Amino acid sequence: MGILVAISVLSVLIFFHELGHFIAARYFGVQVDVFSIGFGKKLYSKMIGKTQWSISAIPLGGYVKMKGQDDTDPTKKSFDEDSYNAKKPWQRIIILLAGPFANFLLAFILYFAIANLGVPKLLPYVGSVGKDTPAMKAGVLTGDKLLEINGKRLNYWEDIGKIIDKSTGEITLVLDRNNTLVPLYITPKQIEDKNIFGEKIARKVIGITASGKQTNVHFGLIAGINYAWEETKKASLLIVQSVQKLLTGVVGADKLGGIITIVDVTAQASHAGIIALFFFTALISVNLGVLNLLPIPALDGGHIMFNLYEMITGKEPSEKAVYALTLTGWVLLFGLMGLGLYNDINRLWEK
Repeated sequence: MGILVAISVLSVLIFFHELGHFIAARYFGVQVDVFSIGFGKKLYSKMIGKTQWSISAIPLGGYVKMKGQDDTDPTKKSFDEDSYNAKKPWQRIIILLAGPFANFLLAFILYFAIANLGVPKLLPYVGSVGKDTPAMKAGVLTGDKLLEINGKRLNYWEDIGKIIDKSTGEITLVLDRNNTLVPLYITPKQIEDKNIFGEKIARKVIGITASGKQTNVHFGLIAGINYAWEETKKASLLIVQSVQKLLTGVVGADKLGGIITIVDVTAQASHAGIIALFFFTALISVNLGVLNLLPIPALDGGHIMFNLYEMITGKEPSEKAVYALTLTGWVLLFGLMGLGLYNDINRLWEK
């Protein structure tokens, strides 16, 4: 069941991406010959107007084939009025941007839905106190509820680390112990830790863990929009940083995941509940949006690069150069897909 949900999620993400291209293309009068979800043999096909809408056997992608555009052979062009090539470079760029934009929009909608369904947040209750830690020496006990740090109110557990990290020297902590307010003075300890990319970082701690008590926070309309906007920005930055760390070697190539990892994690998220599934789907949607903007020929970003060149120079790049770069782009993409699949298989063997 989880695998079916995962495939359905991927299909929805692909559909939204291609729908963005389709809507923008039709807005500028470009004929769309094929709108396909998946690759390979067509399982279902229906002509609506001049567009063939298809569902194909391999649900690992999709495409919109516009008149005059062929990624398999970029030299095949048409300059009819309703073709992609007949449009101005800025119009083509908008058509290309519309796919990634649709992915960002879908992520925003999912985060907004989460904001209204209820965002799970840990409450600031102490679960355990580490031995010989600043918290133990100050007298913090299991079950205490932290109310304030340096006069700043604590609503959720996540607030604690943020405030402590920005503090200097001794902090003033106010906690609730059996309905009695208890003020304590603690000097945080600086430790060496690792961030999500495995890089060494310095972090301040007092030596406590969360009890696990949580609540679901429901946002209103305006607050929900703000939450969705911030989460979409945060997810986008995370993906951009991940690509940067991968390119600079901070994150090893063995960490790259392929389609098996995506399906597996999506299936796990579906078992964890609708909120977890929405969170992961939104992250994958942002991931698709960001990666498609990379300046790699055969991706939207590569085509945008070609059109920007035409806008700046006033002439199209040579067919020979476009063909060679597109071929290189496909080799790079298939290489990355192959590496991701190799890593996936290795992880399966290690389980």
